[in-house]
Amino acid sequence: MQYRQLGATGPRVSEIGLGCMGMSGIYGPSDRAESIATIHAALETGINLLDTGDFYGSGHNEMLICEALKGSRRDNAVLSVKFGGLRDPAGGWTGFDARPQAVKNFVAYSLQRLGVDYLDIYRPARIDPNVPIEETIGAIADLVKAGYVKHIGLSEVGSETIRRAAAVHPIVDLQIEYSLISRGIEDGILETCRELGVDITAYGVLSRGLISGHWTKERAGPGDFRAHSPRFQPENVDKNLALVDALEQVAAAKGVTVAQIAIAWVAAQGDDIIPLIGARSRDRLTEAMGAIAVVLTRDDLAAIEAAVPKGAAAGDRYAAVQMAHLDSETGH
Repeated sequence: MQYRQLGATGPRVSEIGLGCMGMSGIYGPSDRAESIATIHAALETGINLLDTGDFYGSGHNEMLICEALKGSRRDNAVLSVKFGGLRDPAGGWTGFDARPQAVKNFVAYSLQRLGVDYLDIYRPARIDPNVPIEETIGAIADLVKAGYVKHIGLSEVGSETIRRAAAVHPIVDLQIEYSLISRGIEDGILETCRELGVDITAYGVLSRGLISGHWTKERAGPGDFRAHSPRFQPENVDKNLALVDALEQVAAAKGVTVAQIAIAWVAAQGDDIIPLIGARSRDRLTEAMGAIAVVLTRDDLAAIEAAVPKGAAAGDRYAAVQMAHLDSETGH
């Protein structure tokens, strides 16, 4: 495992991180014991970056990580936490709150649920349209001064917002979706981040399993985000799986799996890009870790591009209502 500094001022993190969202119901039921075992296995392989959100499972994910980090494991983990998503008792989404007083309330609860004294990276999950980003970042900066937060990150924002946030406090990373079939950051956002010394922590590198090589059309059940995701709908999924079939041929020629070549492609886009893998089991973790050893040549990259051209995916990455609220899609 290789390690690198996150951004110009951030912590040293592993070249691949573990996204823990799927362990808390977003993709349907998960096995608690296997989830904890997967976190342990990730730490044992050298992964230290664990990503979560206070709204994943309405606090479930943070409590799960707390259990997994009992003992001395906290010292080996860099905890990246998103905040602000509001949920109701039925699990529905009711909005977003990034007011300064809300920020300080959210962090207090996260510290308790995670059982820690500080958070390594803290970030608003989305932009609150009613609160200037300067106020939100300023509130987190107060938490940095008080020692409750070490570093500040952003999530799913556009170039203008990144610049405004960075003018208030150093930003170590932008967490944003990036994969072979989600390449929007290449149209300005990535350039802005590199100009400002902000790294990318890329989620959705397998597009929520769509390009993992393991997806079957019948898998999305009740409670699974993908049951409502445009790319998984009947009118789109066959076109997207055809892209996976083409990618599988490239992977087979390389002697690797589809998931491994898709993760390796993201990692190959720059040392300032950290793929977050959403493994929920040790088997999937082991497969994903194999991507670290995959070296893509110029010919490999050309073959991958030919199999999955930029913009080839059918359907947006979120439903229309959610897309309209993504600053990364509407911002400049």
